[in-house]
Amino acid sequence: MMDEARYNQLVSAAFKRILVAADAIDPDILEADSTGDMVTLTAASREKCIVNTQRAVRQVWVAGRGQGIHFDYDAATGTWKDDKGRGLELMSFVADVVRGITGADFVYPG
Repeated sequence: MMDEARYNQLVSAAFKRILVAADAIDPDILEADSTGDMVTLTAASREKCIVNTQRAVRQVWVAGRGQGIHFDYDAATGTWKDDKGRGLELMSFVADVVRGITGADFVYPG
């Protein structure tokens, strides 16, 4: 299992990318709120996408559009991938949820 310092660094980078992408969307369409362990993205319809840490198992969990997906960090690809092997990737999944609840494109910084 990865050490806590590395996990914290990876989560911080992921949350930062999510928040930067959210900030690029009109706040009347999507509102972003961040605490240390959670990012909540709320659409004008009040639907939410919640991204939070699960430190004990070194995962990131995402809830949105009636789904809850757990992501493990894959060092080989440098991405967070779902723990059930369905081929889901954290950033793409969050973008899809946001697009579904807002209709807006969720574009991550280069």
